[in-house]
Amino acid sequence: QVQLVESGGGLVQAGGSLRLSCAASGRTYSTMGWFRQAPGSEREFLASITFTGSITYYADSVKGRFTISRDNAKNTAYLQMNSLKPEDTAVYYCAVREGGSYKYWGQGAQVTVSS
Repeated sequence: QVQLVESGGGLVQAGGSLRLSCAASGRTYSTMGWFRQAPGSEREFLASITFTGSITYYADSVKGRFTISRDNAKNTAYLQMNSLKPEDTAVYYCAVREGGSYKYWGQGAQVTVSS
């Protein structure tokens, strides 16, 4: 059973930073990604990283502000979020890609950015 546990969410003022962590159980997974969902909105892709970390992708909305990374020795992926804006307020999810789609998801971490 795959388990993903996010941590590091919280309340921060606009312009501040947070780092989210996603600890995965079991084996090390190939591509991992981060998503978010704000109230009344669809889930939005933010960033992904391949197994070696050599390839990363970012949504335009976070490019230059967010950085995805991973530590395979710890089976953990990270999302460093800088220059946060109130519109970044959402529940953030990590996910593991398997078989061509994101198959396993964490429970989510709330990030709230105050103005």
